[in-house]
Amino acid sequence: MRVFGREQSPSSTTGWYVVYLFSASGQRVYLSLNQGTTIWTGGVFKPRRLEDLRARVGWALPQLTEATAGRPDLHRTIDLEARTPLGRGYEPGNVLAITYQRDQMPPQETLLEDLRFMTGLLGILYKAERLAPYIPGDPTPEVVEAEQSAAKTAGRRTRSGSRPGRSGQGFLLTPGERRAIEHHSVRMATEHFEAQGWKVKDVGDKESFDLLLTRGERRLHVEVKGTTSAGLEVILTRAEVEKQRQYYPDNALIVVHSIELDRAGEEPRTSGGVLHCTSPWVVEDADLTVISYAYRTRVGGPESVEAAGSAALVPPGVPQQRRAQEEPQVNDDGRSPL
Repeated sequence: MRVFGREQSPSSTTGWYVVYLFSASGQRVYLSLNQGTTIWTGGVFKPRRLEDLRARVGWALPQLTEATAGRPDLHRTIDLEARTPLGRGYEPGNVLAITYQRDQMPPQETLLEDLRFMTGLLGILYKAERLAPYIPGDPTPEVVEAEQSAAKTAGRRTRSGSRPGRSGQGFLLTPGERRAIEHHSVRMATEHFEAQGWKVKDVGDKESFDLLLTRGERRLHVEVKGTTSAGLEVILTRAEVEKQRQYYPDNALIVVHSIELDRAGEEPRTSGGVLHCTSPWVVEDADLTVISYAYRTRVGGPESVEAAGSAALVPPGVPQQRRAQEEPQVNDDGRSPL
């Protein structure tokens, strides 16, 4: 049995929830505050990385410190004696759990009280998650948003139960939050270069890069990326990649990561952040991940054959295959095979 919020955890692979987990031997059952431990890849469930699960647990525990004081019966580890990858995944996904032994089950009143307590902890995490711009272990929000946008543009259908506005674990950024992060990172980058004696001009509204730097005869073309994540991945457009390759070695990449985003007020507020500068910046193919393609079809070309209604025509080389599928096969003795 799983207890969850429909928006925060629309499926067992997403978000935080409370769940009863039984050991393989049946000797123990855990009432566990857990999380989605697999990722749906479109064909199979893939286990999340252990370091990501542990990072999320590390974020969750401090949120619950006050509420769990005086509860020595809460355990940070569970042992399901699992033999399958799915079963083993629940163990590192556990935040806190209450253990019940098969031969020492408490009365029903205690079980209900424990369940109410654990769902209270779940509510605390949901509230903290709404205010958190990024949770360690989650995918980078900007990358997830780009992937979802590409999938939507390509007409991909989502799995039943998925909801917009979520990154698979945490919430995506709003347009206002993205603007606040962008302005914050550009401001930090400007201050960084001005302190080095550069004259800085913001050209982001008309060029395929953000800052144009001049110092004497030197010119530097700077791309600035800001993120609430750890900054391991950022999104680049095709134009940004092509331009920065042209500008090399007179170019730079500024990544302002770990920006703190305050969502409590009417307008998002930013603070903090760690600035990382790469200059000169070589954009290597090995460091780029394709999110989507623009595919040139043969529609309207000389080899194109189009169909209307049910009178479907197929390109050369396919009719024999289609007929083999649509017409009954006949053995040498004239009988159709079973």
